[in-house]
Amino acid sequence: MEEFLRSERLAEEGFVHGFSTRSGGVSRGPFASLNLGPATGDDPAAVEENHRRLADAAGFPRADLRLVHQVHGDRVIRLDGREPPPPGAEGDALLAAVPGLAPAVRTADCVPILLAHPRSGMVAAVHAGWRGARLRIAAATVAELAAAGAAPAELVASVGPAIGRCCYEVSPELAEGFVATYGAGVADGRRLDLREVVRLQLAGAGIPAAAVDFVGGCTACDPATYFSHRRDEGRTGRHLSFIRSA
Repeated sequence: MEEFLRSERLAEEGFVHGFSTRSGGVSRGPFASLNLGPATGDDPAAVEENHRRLADAAGFPRADLRLVHQVHGDRVIRLDGREPPPPGAEGDALLAAVPGLAPAVRTADCVPILLAHPRSGMVAAVHAGWRGARLRIAAATVAELAAAGAAPAELVASVGPAIGRCCYEVSPELAEGFVATYGAGVADGRRLDLREVVRLQLAGAGIPAAAVDFVGGCTACDPATYFSHRRDEGRTGRHLSFIRSA
């Protein structure tokens, strides 16, 4: 199995990108094999080797990857130069406004979103759990891209593997809150469809429906392909979703 899945829409526009699977790395046990999360309890040397292997497979230097500490919020960090974010920087979306950088987010059930502006080459990677989705992190990232000169109508987006409605049971209050905002189509009783919430946020932010695709399936349903924080009760690896600016 390949180290990552690709989006047809982003590939059509020539962007190097991917949503990692759990195959292709050197980690063992519950982290087998391509664990890209350094704070999981895995061997740090194995995690670093996994990052190197993923970057090699994608065709760019490991040093081009840009990551920050994710906190389930709505902060978008804009990268205007090649220097990495400060140590300890917190955010849940990274926007690369200069060429040759690969912003990335880590997930193990939350929704990864990759955004690209073909005309300028600007890209962004977004992490959206239920807290980030409630804070509209996807829409906030589109707004940040628009402020940088990338009109929403010109963006291309891909929504990656995440826990599906089939497996994501939440509290009645949480489900009802999302239904009140986005309509009955985002939940079936207590089962919430985060990827549908994200789709609606992207549409509401002005990205055309034809410019958005979905990659992969439910992370909790497929242990051979994906890590899942909920399925594995917290002891599991992390995926990396990345896109490189043109």
